[in-house]
Amino acid sequence: MASPAVGTSSDRGTYTYIAVFSAVLYTVLLIAPVIAGKLAAQFGLSPVELGMLFSLELGAFSLATVPAYLWLTRMNLRTATYLFTAVVIAGNLASGFIDSFALLVAARVITSLAAGSITVIILSLSGRTSNPSRAFGIFVVFQLAMGALILAVFPALYAGTGVAAIYWTLAGLAALCLLVVRCIDGDALRKNDGGGLASAAQVPERLPVGKFVLGMAAVLLFYIALSGVWAFMAQLSAGAGIDLSASSLVLSVATVAGIVSALVATVLGDTPKRRLFLLGGYIAMALSVALLFGAPGLVRFAIAAVIFKFAWTFILPYLLSSLSSLGSSKHLMNTTNLMIGTGFAIGPIVSGSLIQSSGSFGGMLTLAVVGVLASLLCIMGAQRKA
Repeated sequence: MASPAVGTSSDRGTYTYIAVFSAVLYTVLLIAPVIAGKLAAQFGLSPVELGMLFSLELGAFSLATVPAYLWLTRMNLRTATYLFTAVVIAGNLASGFIDSFALLVAARVITSLAAGSITVIILSLSGRTSNPSRAFGIFVVFQLAMGALILAVFPALYAGTGVAAIYWTLAGLAALCLLVVRCIDGDALRKNDGGGLASAAQVPERLPVGKFVLGMAAVLLFYIALSGVWAFMAQLSAGAGIDLSASSLVLSVATVAGIVSALVATVLGDTPKRRLFLLGGYIAMALSVALLFGAPGLVRFAIAAVIFKFAWTFILPYLLSSLSSLGSSKHLMNTTNLMIGTGFAIGPIVSGSLIQSSGSFGGMLTLAVVGVLASLLCIMGAQRKA
């Protein structure tokens, strides 16, 4: 059923919370290209050490899902958000003063655990709004918009500074997030399943195990495929003889396309055409990967990259809303977040291994196409009938 154009006041408060926190918290992951050189110079890091730092940070962001099983439905969400945001602020402030690599790793892991814990709240509340597709669309749009802003502004803004200035800026942004904590209902996840932000008619009482398994498999396969391809887009273009500056321009345009598609999904919100949108998005994503076979020229590479990013960010809100509609389990989206993190971790490792073992990108691209199509089959099987 299509949602009304204007949501309830509680929905608007939740949307505001999602927008602000998703933009700022995902900065933790988006700053990696900006600060890598500064970290390497300041701490004398090898590529392996630098990769380990970012891997641990990303891993902690995802592993925050595990302890959330214990506190998510027991704590007041406002209290939890204030607590975790305070940790994020303190962690970023401390990161700017630390001069030991080991201590920096510890600080970044703790900071990411706190940021990931707030992400669990974001996903759980998104699924309980009257229009989950719109909520998840906002979640994606503001991440991408902040990512584009960071990559455009931060390199020039902090060119003459040390890494501390960036971490302190992140602390300041996190502090601003405290202003929107009051926008959410702190007891939303402690209420009875029928009395939350979504009505009982919108949230089924029981979680069907078979559809739940298919839904989790769909998310895992989707993220394995997309992260495996996106992580090696620059190498794909270089292998095809495309100039680095041209490749960078293409990926920038693709990022803009991703923002546009997520905005489209956000405006459309929940719709009876969700299955059709998912089908079209998945087919477009599979075709975009297929275009990358055989050392594509600049034009083909550009078309593939733009379609890939457009399809990926268009699919995601509808994929997540499909999962949120499966049942009223308050840990449903928490488990989804675990699958997202696992897929992000598996994709680049498997793709890199396939490229190294074969000496070409064919195996990696084949795996991605199979993963996308398998994810499509899983999410179609997980859909509830109207």
